[in-house]
Amino acid sequence: MTQDTMRLGAFFYATGHHVAGWRHPSSEADGGLVLERYVGWARRVEAAKFDLIFLEDGTGIRDADLRSSERTARSAHFEPVTLLSALAAVTSRIGLVATTSTSFNEPYNVARRFASLDHLSGGRAGWNLVTSATDLEAANFGNDRIARHADRYERAEEFVDVVLGLWNTWDDDAVVIDKASGQFSKPDGFRTLDHRGKHFEVRGPLNISRTPQGQPVLVQAGSSGPGKDLAARTAEIVFTANQTLDEAVAFYRDLKERMGRFGRAPDDLKIMPGLFPVVGRTEAEARAKFEELQALIDPVVGLALLSRMIGGHDLSGYDPDGPVPELPETEGGKSRQQLMFDLARREGLTLRQLYLRIAGARGHSQIVGTPAQIVDEMEARFRAGGADGFNIMPPTLPGGLDDFIALVLPELRRRGLVRTEYEGRTLREHLGSRPPAGYGPGKASASRG
Repeated sequence: MTQDTMRLGAFFYATGHHVAGWRHPSSEADGGLVLERYVGWARRVEAAKFDLIFLEDGTGIRDADLRSSERTARSAHFEPVTLLSALAAVTSRIGLVATTSTSFNEPYNVARRFASLDHLSGGRAGWNLVTSATDLEAANFGNDRIARHADRYERAEEFVDVVLGLWNTWDDDAVVIDKASGQFSKPDGFRTLDHRGKHFEVRGPLNISRTPQGQPVLVQAGSSGPGKDLAARTAEIVFTANQTLDEAVAFYRDLKERMGRFGRAPDDLKIMPGLFPVVGRTEAEARAKFEELQALIDPVVGLALLSRMIGGHDLSGYDPDGPVPELPETEGGKSRQQLMFDLARREGLTLRQLYLRIAGARGHSQIVGTPAQIVDEMEARFRAGGADGFNIMPPTLPGGLDDFIALVLPELRRRGLVRTEYEGRTLREHLGSRPPAGYGPGKASASRG
């Protein structure tokens, strides 16, 4: 793909991104726990020549009030690396990106898991690195509260260094498999890592050879200051949320400029903000589709969603038709808290109006309109230097995804903004990316195994 074409991700979120999407007739409501549903969706987006499938994840049910079946239904879904391993067998080109937290995992396990996915898929794996952000997740791992934001990112910085080092404890040509000579691998083709840091001590080497891509693609979703520094140093894709064109351009410029501090070129990283599209053949049809979804929202669920997005504050005791209260910053996701407050203050929204605004996109860009209107906004952000592509967030699955493919994709192709065929077979080839500097063969450690 050229730099004049967008990258496209398909963000599969169980039953669709709208908080009430599972109740809609166009949704396969059992999709989160039925492999055949994911297989169908994956084949759709591969046929449409998307760059990647993106799966989010958490380490537990995130809402404190577990009484609502509507909320817990959205938390019932497969562990993403396991799921993508299955999808690797029924696809051949599309990238496969899974979210795994650095907060409640160990680097060796994560390095091995994603290296395995890269081998299984023939070079299509990506790791979306996140830090966990809720006390409910921490409680599943023997902790009363989540670690401080700064501490989570300190751990994440060391965690990713260990993973990168482990991925590169094998040289590209280390495995020989010469039956005649009896040599399976070169004795100096792999090495120990011998990492000793504040959070981890890891000997290595990894017990799986160097992967088809050299190493899986690194994806990052943090937009706070520490998140942007981590992304500028290590990430090859950034998934972010921006409300306005000016915000998108400022974020894009800031992150690309930070990369220079780490010896990286701006093109080494693709910024792909989330996009929640509701499309109709006419604007009235699109608006009617959106209002149909909005009418399905249970107010209790809407407030619970907003409570989580605004840092874990319990909003149930506030008047939903009153203003968004002044609330202290928590140790949850910092950038998303700020985005919620900025949106409410900029537009003078009540709590009810705010949860209705985020019920689909959860703070990401939301466009309701015709194919031309949706592509106009995508192109404007792309041309202005606010995005290298978009992570598409269908309101329902498969209905919203089918609408995008049938209606929006032809308009994107008519304008020459997306590919018509795959040029390569790996995720790196789709992105035109290369591994970050400093993590090539032989650079992980001088200690040979």
